[in-house]
Order: sequence, then C-alpha cells, then structure tokens
Amino acid sequence: MRNTKILAVAVAAVAITLGANPAHAQLRVDVESGFFSPLPIAIPPFHDPGTLGLGNQIAAVTASDLERSGLFKPASPAAFLQTTESLARGPRFGDWRLIDAQLLLVGSITPASEGRFRAEFRLYDTLSESQMLALAFTSEHSNWRRVSHLIADRIYSRVLGEEGYFDSRIVYVSETGSQANPQKRLAIMDQDGHNHRFLTDGSSLVLTPRFSPDGTQLVYLSFAAETPRVHLYDLRTRRETLLGDFPGMSFAPRFSPDGSMVVMARAEAGNSDIYTMNLRTRSLRRLTTHPAIDTSPHFSPDGTQVVFNSDRGGKQQIYMMDTDGGNIRRVSFGKGRYATPVWSPRGDLLAFTRIYKGVFYVGVMRPDGSGERMLARGFSVEAPSWSPNGRVISYFKEERASNDGQQKSRLYSIDVSGYNERQIPTPLEASDPSWSPLNP
Repeated sequence: MRNTKILAVAVAAVAITLGANPAHAQLRVDVESGFFSPLPIAIPPFHDPGTLGLGNQIAAVTASDLERSGLFKPASPAAFLQTTESLARGPRFGDWRLIDAQLLLVGSITPASEGRFRAEFRLYDTLSESQMLALAFTSEHSNWRRVSHLIADRIYSRVLGEEGYFDSRIVYVSETGSQANPQKRLAIMDQDGHNHRFLTDGSSLVLTPRFSPDGTQLVYLSFAAETPRVHLYDLRTRRETLLGDFPGMSFAPRFSPDGSMVVMARAEAGNSDIYTMNLRTRSLRRLTTHPAIDTSPHFSPDGTQVVFNSDRGGKQQIYMMDTDGGNIRRVSFGKGRYATPVWSPRGDLLAFTRIYKGVFYVGVMRPDGSGERMLARGFSVEAPSWSPNGRVISYFKEERASNDGQQKSRLYSIDVSGYNERQIPTPLEASDPSWSPLNP
C-alpha cells in the first residue's frame, strides 16, 4: 500500500502579489492559441550535509516535473555559477540573472527523527531579489520522490495561481500478447511513470479503470466471469469485488463526485442504457430508456448532470441529461462520430474522442457544445482523462499494425491549449489511462 505519511510544515510564507514585477508575473496561457513562453527557473541540488544522498535526486525530479508541464524551463546545471555549498549561506542573485534564471529554488536536506528527513526549500525572484515561498516537508526516506512532486506542486501553484497536479497517479491497462490472444492487466504508477506496479495478474481481460474521488478505489470492466461485468478494486486492501450480479453485460463505469454512486452502461438483448448504482445499498436506477446505444456516462463535477454518448440521432454524438434522467439534449453537432466524453474537474470543458474520415482526434468543447477544438490526432487516439487541476489531458495512441501484425499502444499527455504533447513512459503497451485526484 502506498505510504502517505507526510507532514507538511510551513516555515514561512512571504506575501508577494503576483504580477508585481516582470520576474514573477503570473504566467498566463491563452488556451485558444496556446501561446506562452516557459518561465526560466534554476533548481540546484539541495544542500545535503547529512549525506542522505537525496539532494540531487529531489532537485532532479522537481525540475523534471516542472519542465514536463511545458510552463517552466529549468536551466542546465552546467551553467550554474554558484555552488550548492555557498547557496546555503544565501543566493548571489547576480550570478543567477547572468544565466537568465528568473526563478531560483534553494533547498536543503537534514536528518529527522526515526529515519525520516526534512526537505526545506525557498523560491526566489532573482530580479527583485525577493523570496516568494518558503516551506518544508518531513517524510520517511523511501518517500523522497513524493516529496519532490509536492515541492513541484507548490512552485507551480505559487507561480501560476492554480493547483498543481504532480502529486497524482495514473491507472491504466497494460497490454501484452497478440491481437488474437491479448493479455490486459491493471497497472498503476505516479504521473511521471515511476513507482509502477501491476494490480491484476492478467488471468482475465480488464478495461476502462476509473478512480474514485478520494483516489482509494477503482471501478473497471472485467471479463473474469462468463458475462463481462463492472468490478470494484480497493487500492488499500487490494481486494476485488463484483459490482452487482444482474442479467446482461455492465460496462463503462465511473464514480459520482461524492463517491456514493457509480454510473455505468448495461446491455441486454442488444440494447444499452445508462444506470446508476448506490454503492451502499447496491440498488440500481435506470436513467435512459431508448432503443439506441447509450454509453460512456460521466457525472459533472457538481453532480447535477451526466454527459454520455448515444446514436439515438442516427449517428454517435454527445448528449447531456440531469442526474434523474430528464432534460436530455444533444451537445455535439460536428461531422463524424463522438465518444468517451469526460468533464474537466473545473467544469468548464468536456474532453472527447472524435472519429472523422478514418482519423481519430482528442478534442475539447464547452459543456454547451461551443468552442470545439482538436488537441491531438492520429490513426487511433482515444480515452481522454483530465489531470486533477484540469490543465492537462492524458490519452492513448495506437499506431497502425506492422507487417508482423503487432500494434503499438502508448500513453500520452497534452496541455489543454493543444501544445506540449508528451509520451508517458510505461514498461509495456498501454491504453485506457485514468488520472487520479491529488494524493491524500
């Protein structure tokens, strides 16, 4: 089970109004055009006089997180003019301005009681020579990577004025074998691909894993029984349970925002409708009654709406309804087919998959269907999932099958502006990513 015993201690909080000077003006990104210039930041190794060996590692992971966001540009350590040892006595801001570092992170590592360590850090504006942030985290030695993510989140939040997303995880389907005999296992990892582990053994196929709002449980489709059904997996106990023994196939599950219900699709006699299940009583409630295929439901962040896709209009499109199944209306009106709609955690956008003239896209639109933009395209790009702050979208790409019949599938992420596409490393082929909320 993941170790979450971290104590965050506020050392100091210097109030500096964002935008007061050019060095730490709040970074603003136009999501329509994606135009921005990454903010230069220097992150030297943390001073580590206790020889715990964490100073270089924490600085490197923090820098990697910020660089991968596309919003920060860490300076090369080869350009540093001031040593880590002399930084412990205070920054020489002129040295950092010479290498165009507008922000400077200075940290130190000291031993704490019972095999723990303390990571203290300060963020400086080199142009005004002022301190923007000062905090410390105390944790067990084995948890140093999570401390790095927490530090990156605090810097991100201080500079951008919005919550970070680095202290989070991704669950996905790990794939091996051939198309004729595939093996699909649930796997989980940190958002940067580290701390990877498998959750299921591959004895049965699994699809579409989704996190609970508190990040402690998963719902997913399993082919363990004769009829594919929705299952529940507890990440704390590693216990797997069947979520409802009822006729027909159940699939495409997601939690409600408060975690009390799961919304899913059920298929009987060739027809698929949308249901909710109360997780306490295990009672079902039917939301749609239509001869068309209704599937891929997702609650809005405030719990008042459900978005889904349906071919009830003759072509697969995105629809919206109230959580009691009423007030159904169509949202998407573009050419092609639309699928897998998901609400942003902010509630301001929907992400979706679109298929048009044989090309797959991942796009976003406002909940009323306006402002549609395509972010990624390819032979097959599917299954968008939002980062916990609503800034980044993960998804998977499949390449065309090679001559030997092998088809590669990998995870990617992209900024909501449509820039900064990055591959998320996994040890094997991967699909169906789901981003967790911030870790508790």
